[in-house]
Amino acid sequence: MVFSVTPIYALAVALVYLILWFRVTTLRSSLKQSIGDGGNPELLLRVRQHGNCAEWFSFVLILMILAEGMGAPALYLHISGVLLLVGRIAHPFGLKTDNSGHFLRYVGNGTNILASLNAMVCLAVNLVGLWA
Repeated sequence: MVFSVTPIYALAVALVYLILWFRVTTLRSSLKQSIGDGGNPELLLRVRQHGNCAEWFSFVLILMILAEGMGAPALYLHISGVLLLVGRIAHPFGLKTDNSGHFLRYVGNGTNILASLNAMVCLAVNLVGLWA
């Protein structure tokens, strides 16, 4: 089986992930903080932005690759992929220490929940044999 849709989004979100990692690493270096956040709120924020990306993108990509491997239509995979990418781009801008209700945080979380649910439906439909 050749996977043609999921790798597009894996690559795009991996780029977002690496950018977030770079932001953590450069701040750690400037603060001389090897492990943890050292009580620095900006470093804690960057660590959580990066960690949240890792948590969501691995989860959704696993669902997508399974769905694609089971023959889910490309349209549905693209829907999950676009939602994942939008969410991973929006969320770091909305994750604020002083505003838990930032609009972009909701966009990030909401699109990733929808991406997950869409991929889960693809899996369920394949498991019960509705797509041939």
